[in-house]
This record gives sequence, structure tokens and C-alpha cells, in this order.
Amino acid sequence: MITKTNYFVITGGPGAGKSTLLEALGQRGYDTVPEAGRMIIQQQVKQQGNAVPWADTTAFSRLMLERSILDYNEYLTTTNTCFFDRGIPDVLGYVHLVNGPEIALYESAAAEYRYHTDVFILPPWQEIYQQDAERKQDFETAVATYEQMAATYTAHGYTLIKVPKDVPTARATFVLNHLYSLRTL
Repeated sequence: MITKTNYFVITGGPGAGKSTLLEALGQRGYDTVPEAGRMIIQQQVKQQGNAVPWADTTAFSRLMLERSILDYNEYLTTTNTCFFDRGIPDVLGYVHLVNGPEIALYESAAAEYRYHTDVFILPPWQEIYQQDAERKQDFETAVATYEQMAATYTAHGYTLIKVPKDVPTARATFVLNHLYSLRTL
């Protein structure tokens, strides 16, 4: 098992502002890792592949797991604080959500690759929710995804830190203030 206490996950349902928060943290000089799922969808669409959530959830899940492990390993030597737009447990949560096969494979990966125990979760926010070329889920699916991610991270021993609905800079300040409080305990 690998535990990286300088790795922090930002999770939640789609369209809750995770990528925007990650961008705000990146603008403050922190290492950030974009969401694997969105990258895979873009690549698959470009290549006319079928490993996308609306065609082959099994292939999509496997590619997300592979990419998430690569992302995790890419920063192993850094001591910098690093923020991930979703983590390996998100892939497990997705597999549960779509009733995918090989749950044990994803459970094993979530147990093997550990992040800081505090995970930032963004609640569903209908006022900012938008569908796009990669995000085809409706808002109800976004809520179900949020609930599944909360259950998955909690089941794996993480503590959820709910990020309030606010402008991206205020959300980034909330996250950083939480990290500061961890260092001063």
C-alpha cells in the first residue's frame, strides 16, 4: 500500500465545479492533476473509440483506472501539495454506479493507492450545472454520482470535507485554509 499525505482529492458529482476549483488552486502555484475521465472521453471521441460512458462502461472504467494510477505514480517523488480532480476511489465509485464488472480489481486499486485522509467533496449545484460534449449526464445522475462518491470514500476510511458553494477563489481559499489548519494542529 502506498499512502501519499501530500495528495489531496477533489471529488463530487459532475458539474459541481471541481475542475474550476483545481484551476484556481493551480493559479496559486499548486500542482494539479486533471480528471482522467474527461481526458479519456476526448481521446476516444477523437479516435472514434467506444471506451466512453455512453458506449462501453467496462472499457471506459479500465482506461480511467490505468490513467488514474499513472497520474498517481507521476508525482510520487514530489513533496509539494498536489490536488487531483478525482482519485482512484472515484473510478471504484463509478464502477459501482454503473454496476460494472470486476469490482475486486477496483477495490484493490483503491486500497493500494491512498491519498491524504481528508478528501474535498463538492456538493451538487444545479445553478452552475451544465452538460457538454463530455458531460452528458442529467442533473439527477450528477446527484447520484455525488452520493456514490461520498459513500465510496467514506467506506475506504476517508474523511469528507464539504466545500461550500461559492466563487472559485473562495472555494480555493476554503481548501487552503483547511490544509493550513492541518499543519497547525
